[in-house]
Amino acid sequence: MTADHRAQVDELLADYRRSRDQLASVHRALATVRESASSPDGAVTATVGPGGSLVRLEIADGAYRHYRPERLAALIVDTTAAAAAKAARVAGDLIAPVLPAGTDPAALLRGTADLTAAELAPPAPVAEENFEERTWLESGGAIR
Repeated sequence: MTADHRAQVDELLADYRRSRDQLASVHRALATVRESASSPDGAVTATVGPGGSLVRLEIADGAYRHYRPERLAALIVDTTAAAAAKAARVAGDLIAPVLPAGTDPAALLRGTADLTAAELAPPAPVAEENFEERTWLESGGAIR
């Protein structure tokens, strides 16, 4: 191997090691993401960790008397979603420096970075045939 080739290989290896170290640093930072949100009245506070997973939920004592169960449940879901959105923004800011130019960090975290709108659209519902009003006589007596 010539000296020029050896220098190129050494440079490529050094670039790889720097990229790997930077990625490891970002991974460690992502693992520490914790964000909280509180409901407007402070009855519920949700804290989420990496990926938006709920790690802590605080419910004020009076919330059980103030809210009907279904409304309290909805408040918990909404507050947790708000905390998850904050965590996603922080995670996006953390990974943005290591992404190729033009890559949307939020889309990458959602798992939709390279998908088109058509690929993200839910499949069209398949029409089901209704047999409730039919009898074997309608098919000419033959069972198909």
